[in-house]
Parts: sequence; C-alpha cells; structure tokens
Amino acid sequence: MHAFKQWLKHGNSPLARFGYQAAMAVLKAQLPPIPGVHRLLYRLYRLCNSLLDNLMRCLWWTPLLQSRLLGRAPRLYLYGGLPAILGPLQIRLGSDCRLAGRTTLTGRTAGSQPPQLIVGNHCGIGWGCSIAVGRRVVLGDHVRVAANCFLAGYPGHPLDAAERARNLPDREEQVGDILLDDHVWLGTGVMVMSGVHIGTGTVVAAGSVVTRDLPAGVLAGGNPARVIRALATPGGAL
Repeated sequence: MHAFKQWLKHGNSPLARFGYQAAMAVLKAQLPPIPGVHRLLYRLYRLCNSLLDNLMRCLWWTPLLQSRLLGRAPRLYLYGGLPAILGPLQIRLGSDCRLAGRTTLTGRTAGSQPPQLIVGNHCGIGWGCSIAVGRRVVLGDHVRVAANCFLAGYPGHPLDAAERARNLPDREEQVGDILLDDHVWLGTGVMVMSGVHIGTGTVVAAGSVVTRDLPAGVLAGGNPARVIRALATPGGAL
C-alpha cells in the first residue's frame, strides 16, 4: 500500500497523474452548504453541545472536583472537563473561581509535607495551564492566569546528571514557593519559576519568564521578566 501511494504521488505516467488527481478529488470532496438549512443545523449542534457541557459540569465534573478539595469552593465554575490532579496535592479554592478543565495540577512527591495549592476568591485559571506545587503555591484574590501559563514550583529532576540517571528526585534547594498577591494578571504563556513573589496588581506580559520577585503595581515582561513601567491603577490592562 505504501508503494502504491508513493507511485500515485511521484509517478510521471498519465495513469499515475490521473489516479493522484482522482484520489485528491475524493479526499477533498464536500457537500455544499444549503442556505438556511446548514446554518440551522449548526445552531442546533451548538445548542446540544452547550446543554451537554452544562449537564456534565453540574452533575459530573464539578462534584468530582469538589470532593477532591479541602473544603467546598462556593460557586465554582468549571468548564471544558475535569482538571488532571497528580501527586499528593492539597487544594483549597476560594469562592467564585473559574477553572478550565484542560488544566494540570501536580504536587511534588519527594517532600516531607504534602504540597499545598491555595487559591483565593474570584480567581480565573485559563485553558492549558500547569501548576506544579513544590511546597506552596498561593494565589490571592482576583488573580487572573491566562491560557498556557506554567507555575513551576519544582523542576522534577536534579541538576546532577548521575542522579537523574538513577531516577532520583529533585533536591530541596531546587524547590520554592510561588506567591501571587491580589489582582495579579499573568498573560498568555507566562512561566513563573520557583521562589517568585509577584506583588499586588502587577501585570506580566504574554510569553514572559519570571525568575525573580516583581514589585506591586507594575507592568513586567521579557525573558527574564523585568519591570517595564508602573501602572496607573492596580491591575491595569496591557
């Protein structure tokens, strides 16, 4: 079959060219939209998907996640599925939080104490985020974490190559807390490394890598992230 496909794609004979064009016509064939009909079918499709998602959220995903938390999270809005929770992680969520289903929350297994993820009130954690908790990751109130952010509280492997080869865990000096004060906003794709404290109202631009503490009320960005300017109001927009 592979040889036949290669003959169709690269053959120079009239038969090979005709066969390739016929195969492409079949692969790209589609029914033209019928005015009004397919638009209605699309709306019905969206409505059915929305109803199913809301049923799953209310009757399945949210109760399952609530059972995993340290105490109930009032008015939790969980969308798009159930987050992956790995390791001995203790999780506490405040009220009115919004959490994407495609999120990974991990806790370091090598520590002497269970790692803790503490999230304040009115926080949002976006699609595709990963939060790796070494000892503690704390998000204050009204924190916004945009899609595809990574909070790296522990690396998972030691720096020494021989120790990695023996599958030894990372060392304690590689692990650190991550603290985001109230009204912090992390743009899309931001990475925050272990031991970092970001002050109240600070905004971190998309794609930045935060390797050291950032003060309150500033716009920061870059790799490594640095202060760009002060914000006129806490939590100001980019």
